Amino acid sequence: MARSNTTASGRPRSHRHVELLLAEDLPSVGKQGEIIKVKPGFARNYLLPQGLATVATAENKRRVELHRQKLEEIQRQKMQQLSQLADRVSKYSVTLEANANEEGHLYGSIVAIDISKALIAAGYAVEEDHIKLEGPLKELGMYTV
Repeated sequence: MARSNTTASGRPRSHRHVELLLAEDLPSVGKQGEIIKVKPGFARNYLLPQGLATVATAENKRRVELHRQKLEEIQRQKMQQLSQLADRVSKYSVTLEANANEEGHLYGSIVAIDISKALIAAGYAVEEDHIKLEGPLKELGMYTV
């Protein structure tokens, strides 16, 4: 038996999704600010009552786009500042003291936070997560970070 292309109300079956704007990141649904198409029941029974999404009106879409543009501009400025900081720090050398045995193995290890503290003491605003190490430094020597 063939299924009708319209619902009981006469609406086409192809319009069985509603557009929503996500207010929060949801696994397997989407990220905050995305416009998603979901079935009306999922929207009505879960997303809208929980405050996880709002109806994707033209005004809401415009607000999200403006917010996204502001975030991109802030991210660009931050990357530019970090690039300038990296240029200044690349000309600087840090010496860290640590206890080691005769073979040159450190009793502890030097990690990103140790390097960050040394750079902050030298006047560079470098956070721990800006420093990329392949692993903790466990031997005496010179390292380029």
